[in-house]
Amino acid sequence: METQFKEVEVVNNSWKSNFTVRFLALALTLVAAVVLGVNKETTTVSVTIVQSLPPVDLPVTAKWTDMSAFVYLVIANTIACSYGAASVILLLVTRGRNKLVSLTVTILDLVMVVLIFSGIGGTASVGVIAYSGNSHVQWDKVCNMMDKFCHQVAIALFFSFAGGITYLLLIVLAALKLYKKF
Repeated sequence: METQFKEVEVVNNSWKSNFTVRFLALALTLVAAVVLGVNKETTTVSVTIVQSLPPVDLPVTAKWTDMSAFVYLVIANTIACSYGAASVILLLVTRGRNKLVSLTVTILDLVMVVLIFSGIGGTASVGVIAYSGNSHVQWDKVCNMMDKFCHQVAIALFFSFAGGITYLLLIVLAALKLYKKF
């Protein structure tokens, strides 16, 4: 009788920890999507057209929609956040007792990890070029002019990475739960 009580307690604690980590993943991906999704900065750049004339000041705007890697990361985080909300609701309804739902959610957690980290890879590569430039193809660095924009991209990358690690933690928790059953 005592072992049955402990088993129920372990399942109950597993459900609560899964819910907490899942809600954290939802929050992190939401913050990442919002931080990058509202990212926009306008600055003035002096351009010299002809050496004999004074430079012309032109307004230049950087938006998250200007680079496909940024758009991909916002969409990836939005999908992961939406999935996180749906999985939290499923977890509340089933309390982790439906094996088919648990398996499906674990597989989709893995898909979210892949989706988020692929977005991080694309955005990080664009960010490195924006930060350092590329002298081989005459691309100047941008982050020295668009400081706020680049910082927001870095913050969004941090939250995306934390969200991806959190979804990875959910997969580890599912594997540990499976291991405890055998």
